[in-house]
Amino acid sequence: MNLRALIVDDEYLARQELRFLLEQFSNIEIVGEAASATEALKLVQALEYDVLFLDINLPGINGVELAGKLQQLPRRPEVIFTTAYENYALEAFSVNAVDYVLKPISKARLKQAIDKLQHKAAEKTSLSPSRPAPLPTDKDSMDISRIIAESRDRMVLVDVEKIYFAFVKRDLVFIKTYDEEMLTRFTLKELEAKLNGKNFFRAHRSYIVNIHKVKEILPFFNGTSILVMEDKDKSEVPVSRNQSKKLRKLLGR
Repeated sequence: MNLRALIVDDEYLARQELRFLLEQFSNIEIVGEAASATEALKLVQALEYDVLFLDINLPGINGVELAGKLQQLPRRPEVIFTTAYENYALEAFSVNAVDYVLKPISKARLKQAIDKLQHKAAEKTSLSPSRPAPLPTDKDSMDISRIIAESRDRMVLVDVEKIYFAFVKRDLVFIKTYDEEMLTRFTLKELEAKLNGKNFFRAHRSYIVNIHKVKEILPFFNGTSILVMEDKDKSEVPVSRNQSKKLRKLLGR
């Protein structure tokens, strides 16, 4: 299935670079380019596109605002953001973007985004007009590789494999990387659902831990345990008695 694409970026060289990358994918047909959101909106209203590869920092109306306007169209194209800015991730996904690709863009990362797009397009095609789209399942929600978090007053995307553990503190949920704590907007239950199947284990009612980042398991009081992590601080994560049993079983002990 070929997907008709519009490249939207105010920088000529950025458009050319993205065009070069996209031309290497046989399922993408580049139908046009635009240097502003206003120009892109006119093109979308005049011609049917399947996807916009959309920069965020545009003159006048920015990319997120344009994506919001596209939501109101009877036949809206999908949006893949291609941007150098990390701090618009929450806004981007609030307008149902397929993906959020940070510059400089690699072919491998672009392929991930296009694969998501192709999958979504195939699902649309398979649905009859009278049949509503299925709601996302738990499996769908788990198919992620990055988590949105707040770092130094900026929204960033954190690779899941870089998360050592997640925890609750003062009713807020944080994730811990090697050397930084970052606030998330998820509950611990929501985060657990997203990380399930990705080597994460619910160690305690207040902790989820990446098993691959555990340095040492120490026995503690009354059947509980302590996990010493491999992060910079050698953090200690408590494991409840019931979860200690599950952990021993999981690790074959």
